[in-house]
Amino acid sequence: MQIKLFNFLTRKKEVFKPIKKRGVGLYTCGPTVYNYAHIGNLRTYVFEDVLHRTLESAGYKVKHIMNITDIDDKIIKNANAENLPIQEFVRPYEKAFFEDLAKLNIEPAWKYPEATADIEAMARLIKKLLSKKLAYKTDDGIYFDISKFKNYGKLSRLRKSDFLGKSDFHRTNSDEYEKGSAEDFVLWKAAKPREPSWPASFGEGRPGWHIECSAMSMKYLGTSFDIHAGGVDLLFPHHENEIAQSEGATGKRFVKYFMEGEHLLVDGQKMSKSLGNIFTLQDLEKKNINPLAFRYLVLGAHYRSKLNFTWESLAGAEKSLERLREFVLLLKRKSAKPKAQVLQDLAQRGGVSRAIPQQRDMRVLAKLGAEAEAFQKAVFDDLNTPKALAVLWKLVNEYNKSAGRLTDYDAKYVLEEFFKFDKVLGLGLKDLKPGEETPGEVLKLAMERETARKAKNFVLADEIRRKIQELGWRVNDTANGSQVFHL
Repeated sequence: MQIKLFNFLTRKKEVFKPIKKRGVGLYTCGPTVYNYAHIGNLRTYVFEDVLHRTLESAGYKVKHIMNITDIDDKIIKNANAENLPIQEFVRPYEKAFFEDLAKLNIEPAWKYPEATADIEAMARLIKKLLSKKLAYKTDDGIYFDISKFKNYGKLSRLRKSDFLGKSDFHRTNSDEYEKGSAEDFVLWKAAKPREPSWPASFGEGRPGWHIECSAMSMKYLGTSFDIHAGGVDLLFPHHENEIAQSEGATGKRFVKYFMEGEHLLVDGQKMSKSLGNIFTLQDLEKKNINPLAFRYLVLGAHYRSKLNFTWESLAGAEKSLERLREFVLLLKRKSAKPKAQVLQDLAQRGGVSRAIPQQRDMRVLAKLGAEAEAFQKAVFDDLNTPKALAVLWKLVNEYNKSAGRLTDYDAKYVLEEFFKFDKVLGLGLKDLKPGEETPGEVLKLAMERETARKAKNFVLADEIRRKIQELGWRVNDTANGSQVFHL
């Protein structure tokens, strides 16, 4: 089965054909560590993780690079405001970033290069652009001349009339700007007081944001690689400028497939400080929400569709995740019974011959094979995780409906299929461990919480839920009352 990915270069889905037969070079834009990552950033990282996992599930060896931007305008401004050296300022945010990745069960990239460690590679790239007269020097730095690059605007569909005919005075020293003000962009910013700087043959200074990603991606993946992914807000100017400076320097195609993840909205609005709707993973955890519930919420929407975050939708995602976890724990308990004991139980229940379980096994395997094919078809079709989740739930429902006819031995096959699915979804289902008997203290708290819920005392119910979680158990509210299960 072939993987199809939506390529923003062509604006259509294409059959994925890597440059090398079984290897994939993947570059994803990582964090700018001037603050904690918000849930919009995290949505992009989950999408990129699903891409990574899907490629691996197809048998590709993925060489994944995710950069860390540890020098840019925002970092310098905030570090100066706190009167801290850059390295000291960014350290807690970088640490929190990796903690967030672990909590969201995001597979590690091959390398996480930091911009400040690759200044020499950036300087070499700029020197090459100067030698090809694609860049020019001014008093405040070095700029890329977009009118000299024939294909400028091919990714963002920028019209040539938007930038051709402008003089070299139409340039921007800012790293971020709007598509309507396409201008010559900065490659190197001349040294200024209270700013870190590095020596270079063309003058002391520091890199612009765009040159960082070009230099780091090509250093570790080569002049041409397969996939560049990020958030759709990076399409212009960042990814557009990466193409221009990279292809301008090498004369070769920079990236074969550009993939861009859509925005995450909060209550239907863009995240902004003025609205007070910028949330981090820590904000979710303070409300006693499992970070993997946010991952589940993200999987429920296609990465190229806007996702509207609400606390209600997150609560629904957490309940769905808990149901999945309960189902997996049930299957683990059932499949733990030895095969010999299962066959003995079957015989005692009705003198069933040994041939019947084997025939049933074949039927179950055939059914699971069809579900596995449907799951693969979904994720191979431009990472359609909503359809993939639908396949997962179909399997849960069919198993539950036929529970009276299936044997305990069948649970093993269903469980194995679930684990294969979860290698792509990344919900951590394999790591779940069947709990022992529910402790009396937990049962007592669960009953108290159910009483509080019926009395609509939700503040007390939430407080008791937190106490139960501190003891290593979770509560799932169902139509038939509350259920507890081991974390």
